[in-house]
Amino acid sequence: MRKENLPVFTEAERRILRMAQADLPDSATPYADMAAAAGVAEAEVLELLTRLKESGAIRRFGATLRHQKAGYGANAMVAWYVDEEDMARVGAYMASRREISHCYHRINCLDWPYNLYTMVHASSPEECRRIVEDLVRESGVDDYAMLLSRKELKKTSMEYF
Repeated sequence: MRKENLPVFTEAERRILRMAQADLPDSATPYADMAAAAGVAEAEVLELLTRLKESGAIRRFGATLRHQKAGYGANAMVAWYVDEEDMARVGAYMASRREISHCYHRINCLDWPYNLYTMVHASSPEECRRIVEDLVRESGVDDYAMLLSRKELKKTSMEYF
């Protein structure tokens, strides 16, 4: 996106967005608390968040689940080689699977031919392997590399302000 197409936020809106990117206050009135901390009315917080949600700038606003504590102890990045003419079909199929949290079509490299990347989540490494076997059978794509995670070193949401 070119810089001239980016939205311009007031300083108060930036303060609100900084707080919205973090954990909400543990309170019965989190939006009022955010407003007080930002020095604005609660209505201004709600209006900004609603406007950004409706415009698509905010995709979702909700809780973040710690997957390891919810029984999902294993995950794998799976890199797939998909013929470009099949990418729309295979990408849509992979993206529709509930076990897949991320699905990206990327440019490949000479030494690494894979062009579709998925993150598969399961209760165990064996379950990850079973899911990938199902994906191979159901998608018809059998050229892949499965990279099981050993340890999470960092996982954060991007902070833009």
